[in-house]
Amino acid sequence: MILDINLLEKRVVIVGGGAEAYRKILSFLDAHAKVLAISNDFIDNIQVLHQLGKVDLAEKDITDAEAFINGLSPKPDLLVAVTNDPNLNRQLATHAKAVGCIVYAQDNSAVSDFMFPALAKIADVKIAVSTSGKSPSMARVLRKRIEKMITEEDLLQIQLQEYIRPILKQQISEQKIRKIVLSEILEDRHIQKFLQKGNLADARQLASDIAESFMDNNHAPEKA
Repeated sequence: MILDINLLEKRVVIVGGGAEAYRKILSFLDAHAKVLAISNDFIDNIQVLHQLGKVDLAEKDITDAEAFINGLSPKPDLLVAVTNDPNLNRQLATHAKAVGCIVYAQDNSAVSDFMFPALAKIADVKIAVSTSGKSPSMARVLRKRIEKMITEEDLLQIQLQEYIRPILKQQISEQKIRKIVLSEILEDRHIQKFLQKGNLADARQLASDIAESFMDNNHAPEKA
């Protein structure tokens, strides 16, 4: 199961200061989490993020995983262990889980509560590709293939649907009817041609016309 979890303002601790830690930091920053990275050394890219005020850093050489976890205050919502020591990663995840954290240990699906899928992100579109930890390399290959499949027309169609949905909710009370309208807009060839040309304004007008054709007294919401 792949879930898109709301991490807004959640506290995330990432233990590690290398390239893998940097990739994980970017993922959590994209989710608007509060990120603290802990390591005895950080690559330049992580230090730049810190200088920009995007991530907090703490220099620490962890020798006792249990004492380190117990010393965290407040406890993070999520802990990610991506050091170059697999045993330390496992211990950190185990002790963090014991105090109620959601955990991830690099290359250790047995102790991790979740896995990082390969994420294809094009504008507002996010598609996660997972091989259940069996082949991260293949997941990245599939992600790249999927990214090439998303067109500018697809992205404009998303904007069009975002525009028309609140209008329909105000004007048509029945959800089944709204779904029919959205489907017609999605499949309308004239709208598709407008979007292929990048003409969102005319596509919106035509979508509004289609929606209006469904707006009669039977479908309009009852007034209080």
